[in-house]
Amino acid sequence: MYSISRNFENGIDDASRILDINGLLDQNPKEDEINVENSHLEARGKKNRHADENNYQEERDKKLPAVYPETYNAPIEEFDDILLYTVGERAKKSKGYRTDLLNAQSKNKKGSKGCDGAKRRRGKKIEGIDLTSLLINCAQSIAADDHRAAEELLRKIRKHSSPFGDGKQRLAHYFADGLEARLAGTGSHMYKALVSKRTTASDYLRAYYTCITSCPFFTISNFTSNKLITSKSEKSMRVHVIDFGILYGFQWPTFIQRLAEREGGPPMLRITGIDFPQPGFRPAERIEDTGRHLARYAKMFNVPFEYNAIAQKWETIKIEDLKIEKDEFVAVNCMHRADNLVDEIVDNTGVEESPRNMVLNLIRKINPDIFVHGIVNGAYGVPYFVTRFREALFRFSAVYDMLETNIPRESPERMLIENGVFGKEALNVIACEGWERVERPETYKLWQLRHLRAGFMQSPLGKKLTDSAAYKVRKFYDSDFMIDTDKQWLLMGWKGKIIYALSCWQPV
Repeated sequence: MYSISRNFENGIDDASRILDINGLLDQNPKEDEINVENSHLEARGKKNRHADENNYQEERDKKLPAVYPETYNAPIEEFDDILLYTVGERAKKSKGYRTDLLNAQSKNKKGSKGCDGAKRRRGKKIEGIDLTSLLINCAQSIAADDHRAAEELLRKIRKHSSPFGDGKQRLAHYFADGLEARLAGTGSHMYKALVSKRTTASDYLRAYYTCITSCPFFTISNFTSNKLITSKSEKSMRVHVIDFGILYGFQWPTFIQRLAEREGGPPMLRITGIDFPQPGFRPAERIEDTGRHLARYAKMFNVPFEYNAIAQKWETIKIEDLKIEKDEFVAVNCMHRADNLVDEIVDNTGVEESPRNMVLNLIRKINPDIFVHGIVNGAYGVPYFVTRFREALFRFSAVYDMLETNIPRESPERMLIENGVFGKEALNVIACEGWERVERPETYKLWQLRHLRAGFMQSPLGKKLTDSAAYKVRKFYDSDFMIDTDKQWLLMGWKGKIIYALSCWQPV
């Protein structure tokens, strides 16, 4: 068995390996059919099943990053050294990449002084300008239908913001985009245009790797979840993981590797990958591809493997769709995706029960041996615009400050993260309403009440595990990253602001 330290190191790199560069380059349907058959891959969500997808479903799916294999143009070896190996010399290269980021960021700070022209525009320091107040005042003017005041405030914000400046300037730039779109009534159009922009596989991989190398949140979440499931299922010879929001399955290669190291041989592993259907003729295409990639890893490590893909709205899933078998250890996993589920409290949609509660009730009916839930911690899922804007500004200020501290300003990967991920989320929160608003996070304290009402009791994370997670953050990441616990929630944040949280549950 891997030690906790080695598992964590592997998690940093193996999280990115799931995209399988060779698979991106070679999409041979016949070869895929063979791999699917050998791994017992089963797929749900054919095109006829989802012909009547509503607008909200499309918006919810479009927020996910798009990767286009045909535009991949970087040499495979580039990613081999950075992503595919975790020991020996290549492990040192991985550590070196993190060091290079910090060194470049440090030089960037020193170089921003005394520059002129375009460079000064990118790194200038603003004296006497409170962008936070300008943004809040602008939001209040828009809420009051005072277009003249809002337009004047927007002009001031635009004058002192830039997508190339420091963290505050970049935050102001993207929030101004949202305010401008809301003022003009073009939020939906702008959001759709932003999410439809093509991102090459190579750019996406670089951005993703830059993110997990400089920020511990996703790595720690996956590490903690995998460790909990592995330790609690160690005596079971049949393990069934039901992953709500599997996306590309970044979490599971190291989990498969851990199972392969088990004394006495690995168990039979079944993964049910659940995600929202994609618009178009192949709603289950992405999660089917995820299953093929995971099947390759299972074959690599000689782990018996089955995969079941379900592409449909989570609240419509029936327990029989999950094909749960007797005598198997059942683990339910949901990492940072439940914030996209609607709650009837924040939207008067006429739905008898909120999808958010319906999914929790479904998980309770599954009666899992363990339910690991990671959430986006935020209070900007509320309907009132100004309150939502303030809460979003509070959270995204921490995010952009975190990026400013840990990634160089000139990094194209940082710009992709800021624009294509967080900028897009901010635009949705600020400029979209109703079904089109898909970013709806709650605080971990509200999720605590939801879990208890649904019939769950909290399972302790364990001091050894939380101490290990905190140690890894201190060792590998900036000192302003924080790991804490409250009511058996693992809290992850930046400079005291909680950004993500994770907890473990069992049915009562």
